[in-house]
Amino acid sequence: MVYVLEPLPYAYNALEPYFDEQTMKLHHDKHHQTYVDKLNAALEVHKDLQNKKVEDLLKDLNKIPESSKTAVKNHGGGHFNHSFWWPMLKKDVQISGDIQKNINASFGNFEDFKKKFTDSALGLFGSGWTWLVFSNGKLEIINTPNQDCPITLGKVPVLGVDMWEHSMYLRYNNRKGEYLGAFFKVINWDKVNEHLKHAMK
Repeated sequence: MVYVLEPLPYAYNALEPYFDEQTMKLHHDKHHQTYVDKLNAALEVHKDLQNKKVEDLLKDLNKIPESSKTAVKNHGGGHFNHSFWWPMLKKDVQISGDIQKNINASFGNFEDFKKKFTDSALGLFGSGWTWLVFSNGKLEIINTPNQDCPITLGKVPVLGVDMWEHSMYLRYNNRKGEYLGAFFKVINWDKVNEHLKHAMK
């Protein structure tokens, strides 16, 4: 397969006023497209790997030829992370169901979870992601640098936030706390519940 960038599942302005239209266009059409293009370029000489899902490439990077491993980690990771990110965003979805129960069980209550998740994201040095993952039968919060993926670590992502500057800079500049506050207004908890259900199989 040649990897392709799927269109956004909503209009570019669908997340206003929290995530602005211009950022969404640049983030999806330029940044995500670049990850896809560079992943395809990295695998041009490895036709056998082009038939694999990007998740399978990332789950076992040791099987990637050394000459392409870093590119697959970076650009394959960027493609996976952003493909996870877009459908996870939607306004006006209330937390409910299994994700609410499991967050309460793991962190005490939602507000404590939100604070721990936000603090973890604010403590991330440089560019990367903050994740809520399912691992060893429970939820935990982790950070990954750059475009590294939880699946490479053997953990299943349930929720994630992109902490790269390109995801926030036009609207929020360096005000990461405001960006994270906006992020919590656009979490598609229905999709997060789907991720949790998949993780717990």
